[in-house]
Amino acid sequence: MSVSFKLENYHFPPALNPKSSNCCGRLLTSNQGSGSGCCSMSGGVKNEIEEYTKQKTGFRRKKKPTKERKRRGSSPSKREAVVDIEDIMFSVDNVQIIRASLLEWYDRSRRDLPWRRLDKGEPETRAYGVWVSEIMLQQTRVQTVVHYYNRWMIKWPTVQHLSRASLEEVNEMWAGLGYYRRARYLLEGAKMIVKEGGRFPKTVSTLRKIAGIGEYTAGAIASIAFDEVVPVVDGNVIRVIARLKAISGNPKDPKLVKQVWPGDFNQALMELGATLCTPTNPSCSTCPVFDHCEALSISKHDNSILVTDYPAKGIKTKQRHDYSAVCVVEILDNQGTSELEQSSRFLLVKRPDEGLLAGLWEFPSVLLDGEADLNTRRESINSHLSKCFGLELKKNFEIVIREDVGDFIHVFTHIRLKIYVEHLVLCLKGEGSELFLKQEKKSILWRCVDNKAMSSMGLTSSVRKTYAMVEKFQAKKTSSRALPRKKQKA
Repeated sequence: MSVSFKLENYHFPPALNPKSSNCCGRLLTSNQGSGSGCCSMSGGVKNEIEEYTKQKTGFRRKKKPTKERKRRGSSPSKREAVVDIEDIMFSVDNVQIIRASLLEWYDRSRRDLPWRRLDKGEPETRAYGVWVSEIMLQQTRVQTVVHYYNRWMIKWPTVQHLSRASLEEVNEMWAGLGYYRRARYLLEGAKMIVKEGGRFPKTVSTLRKIAGIGEYTAGAIASIAFDEVVPVVDGNVIRVIARLKAISGNPKDPKLVKQVWPGDFNQALMELGATLCTPTNPSCSTCPVFDHCEALSISKHDNSILVTDYPAKGIKTKQRHDYSAVCVVEILDNQGTSELEQSSRFLLVKRPDEGLLAGLWEFPSVLLDGEADLNTRRESINSHLSKCFGLELKKNFEIVIREDVGDFIHVFTHIRLKIYVEHLVLCLKGEGSELFLKQEKKSILWRCVDNKAMSSMGLTSSVRKTYAMVEKFQAKKTSSRALPRKKQKA
């Protein structure tokens, strides 16, 4: 049987490495096709590759079929097996050795994580735990997730328990983890599973039908909980595979690596990428498969190449710069009182059910066109309070305190948001409840809460930081007033 190989599968001489001026990094990426990886390759370099390929394999690179030949038949003949990079990336012997080494290392060195302690004899319980952990671990460190995971599983130990929760309860439990859409998808997914009979889906195809479960999460649940032989390819796995085979390519390209290894082996690969084969500081000397790592081999023979050169660094999306004015509105319950913190409530607004931070509570805020001075920001806030709550300056409330507290930067995935914080303390003129009652029919949702309620609500980190800034600002002012004049000057 003749076999058609691709250039991507071979070690190249140092002159043809990914950093060589004669050959671009795409040469070693997958799915490029025979001889199609180079941007500008001279005839001499092509000949050198031909000879090197022949020496290493005994085969010459097959020429591309002509258009006429393609018309006669696009599929290979029965005697010719066209092997793609996914199939011959590792030899059968290599796979067995790497598999054994990794599993032995994983059994000995894996981290003790709560979702790994779930009873393997209860696949559905294990599947639910894996699902919750995988969703929490998206864009979040393991150390942070462990505490949230334990609390979550105590409150909602099964998918049936979770399906009976409200979005408000879920958001409160999730507060601080960020990317709140993940929490909403967990709740929607649980309701969907229970509605369909309560049996947890066992295959990738059925798992993908659940809200918020993508290809990676479906593969993780199916392979870890139900032993389905499916790929689980996350950033850690791509990095490990890319270094083992010295593949220089975009790690975010979904076509880069596709492997079919189930269960513990999937976890072993992910564990290796998370603990030893890290992006910037890999611990090659303690890696269980270091002697199979082509990136390490290349780096030993060429000091200009590092293991961390594989895979190529992905191009980061440029962040958008946004600006927001936030007003912490504090309403005094008893006009004329001096004990503000004991007799006041804070105005919170619920965000729309779609979009960024959907359905979460925050202080009244307005988006600005850009950097804005204090007067411009206050005009925008005044208009917002009047339109949404009927709070008209000097008509139905009296300003007790209005101060510019400061600003800070809050970073989302693709947004760099500058938040200007203002503290507004007011006393309503007349019956405050009547003023707010007429706003109930408005599309905007709001509530007034005291300090105690604020501490227990599921507020985002940016809202909590805003509130903490106001508290610190007021405490500093109170402390300054209490000091003797001489100390104030000092």
